[in-house]
Amino acid sequence: MNRKIAPPIKDAVEFDLKLKPYDKYVLRNGVELYAVNAGAEEVIQVEWVFFAGNSFEKKHMVASATNFLLKSGTSQKSAFAINELVDYYGASLARTCYNETASITLHSLTKHLPKLLPLIRELLTDAIFPEEEILLFQQNNRQRLEVNLKKNDFVANRLIDEYLYGFEHPYGTYSRFEDLAGLTREDLVDFYNQYYRNGKCILFVAGKLPPNIMELLDAAIGDLPIQGGAVEYPAHPILPAGEKKYRISNDPNGVQGAIRIARDFPNRHHPDFFGAQVLNALFGGFFGSRLMNNIREDKGYTYGIYSYLQNHLQRSAWMISTEAGKEVSEATIEEVYKEMALLREELVDEEELLLVRNYLMGSTLGDLDGPFHIIGRWKNIVLNGLSEDYFYQSIRTIKTIQPEELQQLAKKYLQPEDFYELVVV
Repeated sequence: MNRKIAPPIKDAVEFDLKLKPYDKYVLRNGVELYAVNAGAEEVIQVEWVFFAGNSFEKKHMVASATNFLLKSGTSQKSAFAINELVDYYGASLARTCYNETASITLHSLTKHLPKLLPLIRELLTDAIFPEEEILLFQQNNRQRLEVNLKKNDFVANRLIDEYLYGFEHPYGTYSRFEDLAGLTREDLVDFYNQYYRNGKCILFVAGKLPPNIMELLDAAIGDLPIQGGAVEYPAHPILPAGEKKYRISNDPNGVQGAIRIARDFPNRHHPDFFGAQVLNALFGGFFGSRLMNNIREDKGYTYGIYSYLQNHLQRSAWMISTEAGKEVSEATIEEVYKEMALLREELVDEEELLLVRNYLMGSTLGDLDGPFHIIGRWKNIVLNGLSEDYFYQSIRTIKTIQPEELQQLAKKYLQPEDFYELVVV
C-alpha cells in the first residue's frame, strides 16, 4: 500500500445498501414474531406492539394513561418491586403510546431474558392500576402541562395538528386538564382488558438471540388470549379547520414566535411519497437544505428550521417547523414561500441534487447500524402494511429521481394556498 496516494473518494449514492431480512414465526395464539439475529454484543430487544393507541379510546387520554401505568403494580408486585426487579438484571422496560399502537419494550442482556419474561407476562395479565398511582400520574401530568402551556413551541405543535385533522381525530387531539381530571380506574381497567389482555399484538425481536427464542416467547405468552391477524381501525373523520392563517398570543413577554406551516399529505402507500421524501430533504429536511441556508445562514432569523413528513399510519402531513424572533416571524414565513416558488419554477442543478442523494443514502446507512435499527426499519414496514420491497423502492428513488420529477412534485404539493399557517408568540 502506497500511503502517499489518497484512497479514492466514493459517493454514498454508489453504495449498494441491503436490509438484513427478518425471520418470522407465529406463536400458538396467532401472534406474529419478527426477529433479526445480528450484532456482536450479548444484548436483546423485545418489543410487544399492541393495537391500543388513542385511535381506540372512547375517552380522551385513556390509552396513554393505561400504557404508562402498566408498570404501576400487579396483585403480586408493587411499582417499586417491578422497577427493582428490572434494575437487578440491568435491564430497561419502557412503554410508549402512539396513535394506532402502544408498545412495551424490553432491553436486556440475552442471558437474562428467561428471568424477565415472567414479569412481562404478569404485566399483561395482572396489572391492577392502583388508585394512588393514578392520582400521582394525574398530579405529575397536570404540573407538566401547566409548565408546557407556557412554551410557545408546545402550544404551536398542539394547535397545528388540531387545524389539520380536527380535535376529535386521534392525530389532532391533545391533553387537557379536564381530561386528566376525568380519568378513572374503571376506564383504565376496561381499556386494559380489551386491548392488552385480549387485544391484538405483534412482536419485534432483535439482537444476539438465543437459539430457543421462539420457544421462550411461546412459553411466556403463547397461551394468552392475545391475537394476531388483521386490525380494524375505528372510523375517525378528518375535520380540518376552515381558516388557514392563525396568529396566537401565548406569552405577552415572549421574544420568539413558534412558526408551523403545514398541509395534509397522503401516507406511505401513495406513489408520490418516495419522491416527496427527496423533495423534502432538498427543501428543509437536513442542515444543508434550502430553508436552512436561506433563513438561518443568510438571513439569521432562526437557529434552525426543518420540514418533514409526519410519521402516521393512515394519513400524513407536510410540516415546516421553526422558532424565530417575533419581529421577523412574518418575514420568515415569506422566505419559506419564496423557497417553495423556486422549487416550482426552477430545476434543481445536479450538484445540489447529488448532495441530497448522498445525504439520504448516508442517513439510511446510519439507520442500518446494528440490529435494533434494522428491526426498527422492519417494524415501520410491517405496521404500515407495506411490501418487503418498500426499502429498495426508496433507495431506487433516491438514486434515480430526476430534477423534472422534483419540479412536478413541487408544483403539486408546495402551493402556499394549501398550507395552514400558525405563529404563536
